[in-house]
Amino acid sequence: VTMRERLSLWAVFSLTDIFVCVAESVAVMSVDLGSEWMKIAIVKPGVPMEIALNKESRRKTPVAVCLKENERLFGDGALGVAVKNPKVVYRFLQSILGKTADNPQVAQYQKHFPEHQMQRDEKRGTVFFKFSEELQYTPEELLGMILNYSRGLAQDFAEQLIKDAVITVPACFNQAERRAVLQAAHIAGLKVLQLINDNTAVALNYGVFRRKDINSTAQVSSVSANATIVTYQTVKTKESGTQPQLQIRGVGFDRTLGGFEMELRLRDHLAKLFNEKKKSKKDVRENLRAMAKLLKEAQRLKTVLSANAEHMAQIEGLMDDIDFKAKVTRSEFEALCEDLFDRVPGPVKEALADAEMSMDEIDQVILVGGSTRVPRVQDVLLKAVGKEELSKNINADEAAAMGAVYQAAALSKAFKVKPFLVRDAAVFPIQVEFSRETEEEDGVKTMKHNKRILFQRMAPYPQRKVITFNRYMDDFVFYINYGDLGFLSEQDLKVFGSQNLTTVKLSGVGSSFKKHSDAESKGIKAHFNMDESGVLILDRVNAEKAEKPEEKSDGEKAEEKEEDKKPKPQKKRKISEDITVGLEVNDVLDPSTEDMEVSKKKLQDLTDRDLEKQEREKILNSLEAFIFETQDKLYQDEYLAVVTEEEKEQITGKLSEASNWMDEEGYAAGTKELKEKLSELKKLCKAMFFRVEERKKWPDSLAALDSILNHSTIFLKSVRLIPESDQIFTEVELKTLERVINETMTWKNETVAEQDKLSPTEKPKMQRRLFLPRAMMVRLIILFSQIH
Repeated sequence: VTMRERLSLWAVFSLTDIFVCVAESVAVMSVDLGSEWMKIAIVKPGVPMEIALNKESRRKTPVAVCLKENERLFGDGALGVAVKNPKVVYRFLQSILGKTADNPQVAQYQKHFPEHQMQRDEKRGTVFFKFSEELQYTPEELLGMILNYSRGLAQDFAEQLIKDAVITVPACFNQAERRAVLQAAHIAGLKVLQLINDNTAVALNYGVFRRKDINSTAQVSSVSANATIVTYQTVKTKESGTQPQLQIRGVGFDRTLGGFEMELRLRDHLAKLFNEKKKSKKDVRENLRAMAKLLKEAQRLKTVLSANAEHMAQIEGLMDDIDFKAKVTRSEFEALCEDLFDRVPGPVKEALADAEMSMDEIDQVILVGGSTRVPRVQDVLLKAVGKEELSKNINADEAAAMGAVYQAAALSKAFKVKPFLVRDAAVFPIQVEFSRETEEEDGVKTMKHNKRILFQRMAPYPQRKVITFNRYMDDFVFYINYGDLGFLSEQDLKVFGSQNLTTVKLSGVGSSFKKHSDAESKGIKAHFNMDESGVLILDRVNAEKAEKPEEKSDGEKAEEKEEDKKPKPQKKRKISEDITVGLEVNDVLDPSTEDMEVSKKKLQDLTDRDLEKQEREKILNSLEAFIFETQDKLYQDEYLAVVTEEEKEQITGKLSEASNWMDEEGYAAGTKELKEKLSELKKLCKAMFFRVEERKKWPDSLAALDSILNHSTIFLKSVRLIPESDQIFTEVELKTLERVINETMTWKNETVAEQDKLSPTEKPKMQRRLFLPRAMMVRLIILFSQIH
């Protein structure tokens, strides 16, 4: 390293503690939204795919919200209240999203959670929770609160604002359920880049980390009561060349099968054991609070019995101050859930049938989801698939969240990731139905009902489709409905809800034909799009016609060259006119724009209230701490040294007065009043704190300035020793540096001398804020000289 390079490095590194470069960055998030837990992941510049920790530093958060009279609690905080006051805690909302009030799933939810008052929304036919006479909340609003909370956790972890997200949903979610999740996200202020099926997210996570191993073999992943057949292969694309791709080939599911159902059975078993002890004359099943405690214990017990053959269930003060204690064995638990375990292979068989594959063609069986940890579930699955072992080479809890956040980064314009194509599949077929008048051979006119498959079962998406209606010369109506759902059981069909999606009323068809009566009709074309979220959208409807080009005049024909006079086929000019579309939703009516705005305002008001409460508590704590800490400081030597007796007496009196005010009315005071009281005390003590702080920092500040002066002096001497032929500085620059060094030394010595004459109770002459400009001046002169 040359002398010049050494001097340059010294000059630059000496400035690193002054200049800081802050770059603006963006982040995206994912929410793996399970029925009981949610996992949140983020991607931001420098932090690829990381699970966001919650406020308890845990990697997963309960999907629960508690609505108390003056505050909301989420996650573990909400669960803590559930055992004391289950009426105000809302959980497992996924099962009633996009459901009408008469859906069996709603009745089942009410049976599981009788503490909630659920009522029918006469406008939409759905349900809402009546919290009080003034307040009611829809399932979408409650889920919106939880999603907004998840966004807050992600932002705290990422240390920046986030608005873009990918959210996981069960593959068995139909159109109404998917729209409900999107509505909840909209209420929460989240921009949903995509709803991704949870099994698809798992498959993506699996494939992203195994790009080199991708071939055409299939994998099957089981997520609780869902099973998915996935194939991986490399494909050629016009945009990106050869890229890996996953294709969902088959999906099987059982809506009422899962870990929660096992926990409910275990809860009821514990209730039966308590009643049999006859320590109370009351039936524990009629006590909502006691049943909430038993459910919590059942959830813990299910986890423990996965690793132990038996365990002791115990709850202090379960009911009427009676403690509960009972031994439960794994065999007892398995007997309670025997019929559930018998249903475990069902989704796998259904997925294989969809994919038209056998287990011999399956490469790996991968377990995902909480209930797959139950040993009996693993045994049943292993026997059903006929494999030697079940693969456990991915993080079962976090795979979906990580796959979803990879997709979020891929969809975001802020990041560039290696492409991994995802071809999901529509679980439920969708068709278009319409009636048209036809004339038989005998001249009798009849109405014929027609059906056209729009998306068949397991059709890949995203995908666009066009349906052409011929022979219509006037306005007409067609219907968008689900196709053949014969693969669903009778119970599943009832839970599924309406099989009719939308009535489409077209107007302006007749006038469009009259406008171009001489043109040849190419039919009425309806353009459909099943987007990345699996939501079907009718983009537009237009009437298409073909019109022959106008004949050329004789003059134009005479100008043609001989070789151009050969007859050529005339191209028909295409005419397209938009048709007015009226939509009538037949499954679950979406909230109106006005209703959505009301919901957003309702949630914003609650958020503002929560923030106000948090701010008030923060100010209250700060005021309380300031009073006690400052009273204590007035007995410490470093503070006693800088205050006069009169000043001490004044501060002590004000602090005592504030303390009394706190006891009498301060704890009920508003935020504004608390702020004013704290500001008044801080202003009174500001001079004292300043003097103490300055005296503390003088040694370090003086040492730092002396160090700079010493280095600068050495630097100046070193430069003057450089031969004139190699000199890189001008004489003016060196004299300027010498002058600044001397002036700074003089200023320092004079300031220290003046400070020594002052009393500790006076405003200090030597202040830290005056040291930095002097140090910077010396450094900058060296740096700018180097640049020159």
